[in-house]
Amino acid sequence: MIPRAVLAQAQKELLDWNSTGMSVMEMSHRSKQYLPIIEDAEANLRALLNIPNNYKVLFLQGGAITQNYMVPMNLLAGRSASYVASGYWSKRTYSDAQAFNNMNMAASSESINYTKAPNFNSWNYSKNDAYIHFCLNETIHGVEYFDDPKITDVPLVCDMSSNILSRGINVSNYGVIYAGAQKNIGPAGLTLVIVRDDLLNYAEKKTPTTFSWKIQSDNNSMINTPSTFSIYIAGLVFKWLNEMGGLKEVEKLNKEKAESLYSFIDQSEFYYNDIDLSNRSRMNVPFRIRDDTLTMSFVEAAEKKGLYQLKGHRLVGGLRASIYNAMPIEGIHALIKFMKDFEKNNT
Repeated sequence: MIPRAVLAQAQKELLDWNSTGMSVMEMSHRSKQYLPIIEDAEANLRALLNIPNNYKVLFLQGGAITQNYMVPMNLLAGRSASYVASGYWSKRTYSDAQAFNNMNMAASSESINYTKAPNFNSWNYSKNDAYIHFCLNETIHGVEYFDDPKITDVPLVCDMSSNILSRGINVSNYGVIYAGAQKNIGPAGLTLVIVRDDLLNYAEKKTPTTFSWKIQSDNNSMINTPSTFSIYIAGLVFKWLNEMGGLKEVEKLNKEKAESLYSFIDQSEFYYNDIDLSNRSRMNVPFRIRDDTLTMSFVEAAEKKGLYQLKGHRLVGGLRASIYNAMPIEGIHALIKFMKDFEKNNT
């Protein structure tokens, strides 16, 4: 979801941004009209995450999956790297990285069907690695890391696509953070990369200019035309989050939403969630009906009540509620009420 206040502002400004007579979608990315938009977006993001000055913020394209290749292109430099698989997406990242040499699996929870994330102290990596890659929140399996990583001898690269801005983090714990925008930031088409500046000098010479973090950084993310409208919407979302009181207030709301839903599921004998309590995602709550033959009936009945996108990912089935930042607590209450009614009508 995108905050209604943001959508309303974008609607108001759609035909005429700031009395320019132009829509943001019509502006040149190098124009004096557009420059404040991308500058304000970065400033508000830096304020939200308290990003140190020695980190660059890049507004790129290609989605988080493109970073599966951009990360080794920009960091590997003939060395090895280690990957942690805590769900489908981090396993996919590791598989994509096999196009490069010396890619190792540091830890995996695949053998337990990704019901718990591998503990940091279980990761098996080399101090000579160029980086360690992991995913902070797995959308399909509903697995999230909450502890701060304590690894300092190798740069950490973290995919935060699905829970960035849902709570505060210490950016200094990471070498690189990246995130597709379409979960908690804005519309699809934008990819955010936050990279420590000492890691900008390892790219292979054959790396294309648009894939080079260093070249993109030197050109204010504009070596090519960026996703201008997506950046504009992201900037409005960043401002909205700051006006809410920042990530401490956002985290309080996200905790309340997740705890309400998990609490209901846990007390029910009709529904269940099998993710370890320490790793239950606040953003993506997968659950199942013990009688799986009722799953499609649940989805169809929910849509008739105006509750959409509750079908689980095609790879794992079941059901899933994605409750990103912009989902109001009223949405959780509506879902729980429906779940109670469905259970009553099917037992």
